[in-house]
Formats: sequence, C-alpha cells, structure tokens
Amino acid sequence: MEPAPAAASTVFGARLPVAARFVEHLATTAVEWGLLGPRELPRLWSRHVLNCAVLAELVPEGVAVVDLGSGAGLPGVALAVARPDLRITLVEPLERRVAWLESVVADLGLDVVVRRARAEDLHGELAAPVVTARAVAPLRRLAEWGLPLVEPGGELLAIKGRTARDELDAARPALSRLGAAGADVVECGADLLQTPTTVVRVRVAVASGRTGRRAR
Repeated sequence: MEPAPAAASTVFGARLPVAARFVEHLATTAVEWGLLGPRELPRLWSRHVLNCAVLAELVPEGVAVVDLGSGAGLPGVALAVARPDLRITLVEPLERRVAWLESVVADLGLDVVVRRARAEDLHGELAAPVVTARAVAPLRRLAEWGLPLVEPGGELLAIKGRTARDELDAARPALSRLGAAGADVVECGADLLQTPTTVVRVRVAVASGRTGRRAR
C-alpha cells in the first residue's frame, strides 16, 4: 500500500491519523466488500483520498454538505476528515455501501449522517449550500440529480478528470434550464499534488425559489 505522501500532513494536519485509518479501511474492508478494486491499493492516498480531500479548498467554513453517491466515502468521508467543521450528509442508494459507510464513520468517530436514498428521491426534502460528487455520472445527468439539492446561492462541486471541459460544454444548456447561474472548471491542490484535482463548479442562482429541508 502506498505510504502517506508529504502532502497528507498539510491537508489533514492533526487529523492525519484519522485519515490514515480511513486509508486502512479502503485497503481492507472496502476491497473485501467490493467497493474498490485491489488494483487501487498502490494509489489510495494520491488518486483517492488526497484527490478528494483538497476539494475542501472550495467549501466555505461551517456549511452543510450533501455528498451524492458516496460509495467508498469519496469524497464525503475524506472531506469530513479534513474538515470537521462541515456538516456532511452522505447519500448512497445501495444497502451494502451504506452499511460499510456507517461502520467506517463510526470507527473514525466522525459526526456524519449516512442516508440510504437516491438523489432524486430527496428533491424538495433535503438541501445544502454545497453538493459534492465524484465518479457518479456524466455532468448533465449529475446536474439533474444534484442541482435541486443545492440551496439558492450554493454550488455543485463535481470532481472530474480530463473530460471536465468537454462535459461542461455539453451540459451548459441543461445547466441553464436547471437554474445554474454559471459554471467553470477549477483545480484544487495545485501546490500540493502532482496531479491537481479537476472540479466542475456549478453555481445556483440566488433567487431560484426552490425549497427543501436543510441538511442538518
């Protein structure tokens, strides 16, 4: 398994032991439960945990965050470890993954809510200033699921790869229809990671008129 790189200390600070414990779960129980493939073991820190944790650069202090399709806790658990000030709700539809997330959250001592649900089933019920996702769906479909969960004036933060700009260009008509006030592609961790994290940031108009129960 990949040792913790120097950047991990900068990203997690005093909570580095908690991050290391999360990586242990990814290397063991996540593989055993089929949430990650064994080929990912050599790059758990660089490709997965740090790639997700640097998303914290874009998240305001103390806000509620809804993480869609949390799966193996990426980015939601990594973000919760790096930023204990955030109020994070992990949304995952598959029972086995929910059970794994609940056990990991308990073991790490995180104040995180885990909900078994599909994003579209929470429309009108749950909302937060920030909604996050990684490797869930193409941007257009993700926007249909995620933007209705973003509070007016908030943002959808989607971790993407090389196709980020192409996905954004293709999704712009749908984003406008769904109430987006604007969208761009930004990088996180540029000063820390060998390969910065590419994020599509979609902003929701302030006067959207949508309502929902706030996430915690």
